[in-house]
Amino acid sequence: MRLEPKLAPSLAVLLLFPLGAIAATLVITALLVLAAGASPFSVFYLVLKGAAGSQFAALEMLTRATPLIFTGLAVAVAFRAKLWNIGAEAQLYIGAVVTVVLGTGALPLPSVLLLPAIAISAMAVGALLLLGPAVLKTRFGVDEVVTTLLLNFIVLLFVSMLLEGPLKDPMGLGWPQSPKVIADAQLPRIIRGKRLHYGFVLALFSALAVWLVMKKTALGYEMRAVGHNREAARFAGIPVDAVLAKTALLSGGLAALAGFSEVAGLKGNLTLDLSPGYGYSGIVVAMLAMLNPLGVVVSAIFVAGIFVGADAMSRSAGVPSYIADVMTATALLTMVTAILLTRFRVRWK
Repeated sequence: MRLEPKLAPSLAVLLLFPLGAIAATLVITALLVLAAGASPFSVFYLVLKGAAGSQFAALEMLTRATPLIFTGLAVAVAFRAKLWNIGAEAQLYIGAVVTVVLGTGALPLPSVLLLPAIAISAMAVGALLLLGPAVLKTRFGVDEVVTTLLLNFIVLLFVSMLLEGPLKDPMGLGWPQSPKVIADAQLPRIIRGKRLHYGFVLALFSALAVWLVMKKTALGYEMRAVGHNREAARFAGIPVDAVLAKTALLSGGLAALAGFSEVAGLKGNLTLDLSPGYGYSGIVVAMLAMLNPLGVVVSAIFVAGIFVGADAMSRSAGVPSYIADVMTATALLTMVTAILLTRFRVRWK
């Protein structure tokens, strides 16, 4: 068996293979549900109902999708330039740390300026966190998969140290959590009494802004060129190292916004379980969207719907909610295969 590159896949092919990947995911999940002793149709219906069967479920799905949009955008931007950012989880947490530090009264600014200042500061620190692995890659050839992955554990240990020390809430009854950010540093809710907040609106604007950068600017062209062929881009006069550095800054800043939105918009404080793996799930979101920034929004809502619906389904059908993890992991594998088949033709000898 050998792979031959396709010159120009048609639009029908580009749509058919991702749809086939989703269908394959449903078939594989159905087999696992059957093995668990439940009806696949019943389980899928309960997942759909749990994700969008009521206003509460739909708003909860959008709330869960908000950090996934940010981390999905961060991964999509980095992967487009073939900068393999596996550290969105670390950038998310460092953005949350900055939000807590500045949002508990450290910045003497009026309320209209406080939230933008915190968001920009969180983005700056998250951007610098990814810039380090990018520089190590361009200057010394260090594999960024290793450095960004290890940074996740380093940052989590750093956050744990802060929550047991300088950031520990004295009124938290001994729990490792930070004080709550002040009211002026909190994102307002879109609907009173519900959990959906304006971080979701910020995520939508971010997706649009990233799409414009990728499609309409010289930087976006350079990122795509570097991602397609780094040596050819260098030969054409594109400053590859500078492009990778800019890509890292943008990607790290987007991932840090996920931490900002979770603290300022939803939780109000920092804990070690702030993220149930949003940084890693962002990889799935980006790949399902085929690295398209606008597609990331749809993909994030889809993945969030699976998780929210699976939580409701497990209480009714008796199937473990971990089926959601299986579905997202299977979706990633099938989508990667679909992308491969859109670009290459399998030849048998």
